[in-house]
Amino acid sequence: QVQVVESGGGLVQPGGSLLLSCSVSGNTESIYFMGWYRRTTADRYEIVATMFRVEGELYGNFVKGRFTISRNNRLNAVYLQMNNLTAEDKDIYCCSAPVDGIEYWGQGTQVPVSS
Repeated sequence: QVQVVESGGGLVQPGGSLLLSCSVSGNTESIYFMGWYRRTTADRYEIVATMFRVEGELYGNFVKGRFTISRNNRLNAVYLQMNNLTAEDKDIYCCSAPVDGIEYWGQGTQVPVSS
């Protein structure tokens, strides 16, 4: 069984930084694609950052160079370094990875941005 677990969220002030981590465990020989999304509504997600196994990154338009995604393929982990956070970044951030054609999601981690 595949499990996706996020960590690293927490209260941060505007202008601050956070490092989010996501690990995928289970029957995961090779995960070619992993990504971070934020939950805009109950059933809709917006791309924050995605990354292929070897190379190829994609960021949401709102990121504007403030976030960096990285991976540790040996650990099946993906990270999101978030800098210069604003109140508009406040959301639940979720990690996702497809394994054998099935999309697996974590429960999400909250990023409350408040002064």
